[in-house]
Parts: sequence; structure tokens; C-alpha cells
Amino acid sequence: MQLRSIGLFGGTFNPVHYGHLRAAEEVLTAFSLEKVVFIPSCNPPLKKQGLAPSDDRLEMVRLAAESNVRFEVSDIESKRQGLSYTIWTLKELLQDYGDHAVLYFILGMDSFLDLPNWYQALDVISTVNFIILTRPPLNENEILKSPYVDADALSFYASKNVTKVKLKHKKDAFLLKVTAIDISSTQIRQLISRGESVKYLLPENVQSYIIHKGLYREQSTE
Repeated sequence: MQLRSIGLFGGTFNPVHYGHLRAAEEVLTAFSLEKVVFIPSCNPPLKKQGLAPSDDRLEMVRLAAESNVRFEVSDIESKRQGLSYTIWTLKELLQDYGDHAVLYFILGMDSFLDLPNWYQALDVISTVNFIILTRPPLNENEILKSPYVDADALSFYASKNVTKVKLKHKKDAFLLKVTAIDISSTQIRQLISRGESVKYLLPENVQSYIIHKGLYREQSTE
């Protein structure tokens, strides 16, 4: 029986935008995944300032994901009480999928390098494989700064846009060079707080939801 290949894309998505969607699309193509599952966090331990309510962020991701039949949205963290620890989510999903799927956790290079600060980081790094998104100014050599990566671990894999990395804890990481789209959730929140247009930075249905709910209007511009 062929194993299913599934990408898990976690984040605050505060709000979700075209940079997230394009990255997920490129991951689908590069790794021939069955689907990418977006997992909006509810109460992340490391990001809190200017965070929209979890129900709103979940709904915005659902709206954005409607454009692709291979995008799926999970409320696994949104319905959990307390802090959103990644290791709890990964263990629960591994139980759900059992032995029928290979799971890849998708995150940016900066988040991967921050893994030592995560709750039960060693368990996280030992649980699933990783797809790490790289874009300027960070490049693939930045991965060598991680304490979880073998020093001589870089090798080409499948295509010129993918580099395979061997981790010290049995799992692999794959670096994917994604299209550099200069959009950030912080930028979008700041524009909204100043009453400026965010058209073409995120899907229209997400923008309409933000306007209808009055999200991000009183955000700090820092």
C-alpha cells in the first residue's frame, strides 16, 4: 500500500495572505503531496501581540483555502484549550493518520532556526520530517546554524530548488526555495490600522471578512 504524503502548515495566519497560499502551492508541486493541511494556532506561546481571535483566523484560512481542492484546514488547535504546543498537535495527527501517511511539517527557515526555544523541541524534531521554506535574504546554508542538523548534511534532492538535510534525530528536512513574495501579515495589519488598502495582498473574501469583522483596526504600527 502506497503511503499518503501530507504537508502540515502551521502558523498564526494573522491574517493569511497570498504568500502563504503560494508557498503551499509550491510545496504541493515540488513534493507531489496529496494535500496541505493548514493548522491555525489558537494560543501560541511565542506570538501574542496583535493576534486576532482564533475563530476569526480559522475562518479566514478556511475562506482562503476554498480556492484549492488540495488545501485543507484543521481546527485541531483552535478547539484545544490552553497553549498551542506543536508537539501535542503532531502526536494527535500521527494517531489520526496512523501508519498510512508520511507527514511533513512546513515552516519557514526563521521558525526552524528558532526550534530550540519551542516546547519539547527534541520531541518535535524527532516526530516528523520537515519542509523548510527559504527565500532571500535567508539561504540554504543558514540551516547549518541549527543544533539539530549534521554539519555535512546538505545534498541535492530531486530538483535544483530542493536541498535535502539530514537531522541528528532520525528525521529528514527538505529545503525548498519558494517564490519570494514580499508580503507579510505584519505589513497587512499595519496597513489596515492606518486605513490603507490591502487589495491584492490577500484573497478578496479574506479582505471582506476582515472589513466585516473590523479586525486589525486598532493595531500598533510598530
